[in-house]
Amino acid sequence: MKRPINDSARILIVDDQSHHVETLQQMLRCAGYPLNQGLGDLNRLPQVLCDYQPDLVMIDLHMPQMDVLDVLRWIRCGRMDGADLPVLAVTSDRSSGVYQEALAAGVNDYVIKPFDRAEVLVRIRNLLEMRFLRKSLKEHHERLESKVRERTRQLEQAQNEILTVLAKVSEFRDDNTGKHTKRVGLLSRLIAEELGLPARTVELLERSAPLHDIGKVAIPDRLLLKPGRFTKEEEEEMQRHTLIGESILRDSQFDILRMAEQIAAAHHERWDGSGYPRGLRGEEIPLPARIVAVADFYDALTHARPYKRAWTREEALEEIRRQRGRHFDPAVADACIAVISRCRSIDPTDEEPAAREENVPIDMLKG
Repeated sequence: MKRPINDSARILIVDDQSHHVETLQQMLRCAGYPLNQGLGDLNRLPQVLCDYQPDLVMIDLHMPQMDVLDVLRWIRCGRMDGADLPVLAVTSDRSSGVYQEALAAGVNDYVIKPFDRAEVLVRIRNLLEMRFLRKSLKEHHERLESKVRERTRQLEQAQNEILTVLAKVSEFRDDNTGKHTKRVGLLSRLIAEELGLPARTVELLERSAPLHDIGKVAIPDRLLLKPGRFTKEEEEEMQRHTLIGESILRDSQFDILRMAEQIAAAHHERWDGSGYPRGLRGEEIPLPARIVAVADFYDALTHARPYKRAWTREEALEEIRRQRGRHFDPAVADACIAVISRCRSIDPTDEEPAAREENVPIDMLKG
């Protein structure tokens, strides 16, 4: 059972007349309010409020040390819970101007000296009930917010796991470790940060980039695992994975999948307009796709595939420099080069490079 308000309520009495404080404390104890404290020095009020954490403040409006109305305004504006802390003013001044000033400064209610015991206790009770009701509602709201945050965290975790699985599916037949998609996501994030993109965009890019080749699920193994050059017909069939990926991801209500749709459709477009599937040129290509294009290209070059050896870091960077302004957005290419050159901890290979052989033409970097 909850404790009665009387037992748990902390009441602070602020009055420079000690006999007034004692009178009120005696009244409160007799009425079943054992937790009360007196204070005669307004200068100590900030510290006492912090230490005692009262549920109600009773304050005399006429104290010589400082302007009590200024103190009331400070309580309302200078404390984290000041807006919810009830204040009962005590005064012997019956003029309406005093009441109006006190109410404007933040007083919830007031009693007149000499006061009627029953009236004071009723007003105290009303203010405390309001205080505890607000606290209860606030705690309930905080519990609900906590549950919403936890549920949101769980949904985001589930979403991330689903996206990870989808990315693995798209690469499973030629990269069953799923590391390619993770590396492309990581490098895309670093490039986006180098470009100074907003944090939210960077986050979405890292999570959506691994889906760039989701359309590969519809491409047969005879193409994905082919060790030699494509015929013209095979190349056209392979290029369909961009449109298939776009179709799979189309019409989502989620930002991350809308970005993934852009990337899947356009990560093989080229800055000079010679890419596919639509021959977009320059800034017609969505920026996320331009970023993933160079990240995917770098990772594909520096890792062995059935049809090619792994290039060295230096070879891959030199090729990106050569393709700057042709295949790649110059600013994005420069950002990628800066990231790879500066962050030596980004190791582009998981295995030792194969024995040297002639470089495979860029056109043979499939998908």
